Amino acid sequence: MASERELSDFLKSVEKRAFKRSVYHVRNDESALDIVQDSMMKLAEHYGHKPVEELPMLFQRILSNCTLDWFRRQKTQKALFSTMSDFESAGDDDSFDLLETLNAANGGEQNESTETQTERAQTLREIEIEVQQLPARQREAFLMRYWEEMDVAETAAAMGCSQGSVKTHCSRAVQALGKALSAKGIRL
Repeated sequence: MASERELSDFLKSVEKRAFKRSVYHVRNDESALDIVQDSMMKLAEHYGHKPVEELPMLFQRILSNCTLDWFRRQKTQKALFSTMSDFESAGDDDSFDLLETLNAANGGEQNESTETQTERAQTLREIEIEVQQLPARQREAFLMRYWEEMDVAETAAAMGCSQGSVKTHCSRAVQALGKALSAKGIRL
């Protein structure tokens, strides 16, 4: 049984990584924050009585479900209000820029040439596009394993599937990304 303090400490320990993961998925800071807060509330309300050891897997699963729910709502909104996009200005761009995140983390890029920085930005953009093109389950497994650095068992529990399925999804994702990036001349 997790105490209120243990639950609070757990939520504090996962909030930043959960936010980064959500931003990467939905490409909108406000929506990502809503998803993370909703996930935390659901964990506290419905699973706060569980042992502390079970909280990480429960939270990852709740976060995945909340993210999927967000995408479903977006799909419904787009279907209902697709003509509203005609009124948006061309300058509105809420997309997540992976290069900005890397620049904030790596202060040493100031010594690089503009050409090198531009090449890096283009490469990162291509990788980001290809990750987004992956099927949902492959993308989810890939991000959990390589972005979140979860092991196979944790990923399987969070995704609600077998460890073999996680390995298959990751393998297919890596193969698809490798093939797509090689076709574009990108070697990692």
